[in-house]
Amino acid sequence: MTPLPEPPPHRPNTAFRRLRGQLSPSEFAASVRRAAREIGEQVSCDARYIGRVESGAIRCPNYAYERVFRHMFPGRTLNDLGFASRESVRGHGARGPAGPPAPASLPVPGPRPGPEPSGHRGGGIVDIFEESELLRRAFMAGGAAAAAVAAAPRVGAPSRRSRRRVGEAEAAAVEEAVRRIRVLDDRHGADPLYAHTAKPLSAAYALLDAGGYSRSVAERLFAGAGELAISVGWLAHDSGRLPDARSHYAEALATARVSGDAALEAHAFCNTAFLARDAGRPREAVRAAQAAQRVAERLASPRLLSLLALREAGGLAGLTDRGGCERALLRARTLFGRGPCDADPEWMSFFGEAELEGLEAQCWSALGEWKRAVEHARRAVSLQNPHFTRNIALFTTELATDLVAGGAPDAAAAAAVRALGLLEQVKSSRIRRMLDDTARILRPYGRDETVADFLAHHEAATARPEPAARPEPAGRTGPV
Repeated sequence: MTPLPEPPPHRPNTAFRRLRGQLSPSEFAASVRRAAREIGEQVSCDARYIGRVESGAIRCPNYAYERVFRHMFPGRTLNDLGFASRESVRGHGARGPAGPPAPASLPVPGPRPGPEPSGHRGGGIVDIFEESELLRRAFMAGGAAAAAVAAAPRVGAPSRRSRRRVGEAEAAAVEEAVRRIRVLDDRHGADPLYAHTAKPLSAAYALLDAGGYSRSVAERLFAGAGELAISVGWLAHDSGRLPDARSHYAEALATARVSGDAALEAHAFCNTAFLARDAGRPREAVRAAQAAQRVAERLASPRLLSLLALREAGGLAGLTDRGGCERALLRARTLFGRGPCDADPEWMSFFGEAELEGLEAQCWSALGEWKRAVEHARRAVSLQNPHFTRNIALFTTELATDLVAGGAPDAAAAAAVRALGLLEQVKSSRIRRMLDDTARILRPYGRDETVADFLAHHEAATARPEPAARPEPAGRTGPV
């Protein structure tokens, strides 16, 4: 087998540097993130990424960054921005056309066979540019689950010709897996994704076990593996596998503590609080949310503290502690009002005014304050970004639940029909169970025309069999 040629040496991207102008790399990175939010993209741009672009280490951006840069600089091509064409970077012309990748082609990584990680070429971890292209082709072929798998770095037997330390490309592959899984979850829900996340998660921890990387790469790998464990935990949570979710969140928490990563620790505690509330353990939810807030005090992100205060409020509502809940809600709104900042974690892209309203609606619902719950749930639905299809379905379902509890079965049925329609696009066992409960409560009102219409739609949807994806054990469950 002829070895692949080595990539050419980096050439500084002077065109991109000119576009940055007088802004510092951090300031320019913040403007990239703002532009991404404007078009519903999710990128984790920071000063390090800008430096890698300007140094030429990134010869061609992935598709998400390309869309953001074209939004920022309308009418400019990749070449105008100083990048090489995708074909020249990824060698498409030499390989010829290729079909969509099969998920089964990604091997589950086993124990590290030697003292060093597998080579970046010659049978080891696939180049991150190639992985991005595999991901794009898989998603364009219509397979959300296949796309999540394609985002995973590949780990195989080490090359006899060449062994190479795990480096930035491998860390970037883990980070890209996290981003793409989150985007796909926002649009499609957890059910079609969870069964396919074992390989990305196992691969990420195999990279950590491999060793031989620099300190900066180690920090990225620990953070990326921990965030991936949280993403897989969330998919388990939303698809009704609560014990699996608890295990993955614990894994992320252990990873955070081993690496001393406060941001990852706060995120793991945040999701643990959310899970505990949904599992009927409100006291644990309060403890986890308070622990997250203690850690997050070091991170200078008012929006993060606002979300964590809402997690605490949800637990307090479950304990029927109305006074404590109201204080936590007030604190959350005050912190939210301070606005976004550069210290806000990338994973919080979902947390806007709609989410604030939706989480407050859940609190009032738990306290039996149906009128206030309906008011906030309506706002949550109307304010939600269209990108977050799953959240629109969730808040619409919660609105239906609050309306029927508040004595408005016809309005509840109308909202439930809308939510049921969204479940054609989103597969979430959690939301479907909520709609099942709404249907059960509405059955006594079946003489109402609107209610009867919803019940008929619900019965038809329930009769359609869902394509079942057999779950795989998603990665390791012990401490790192």
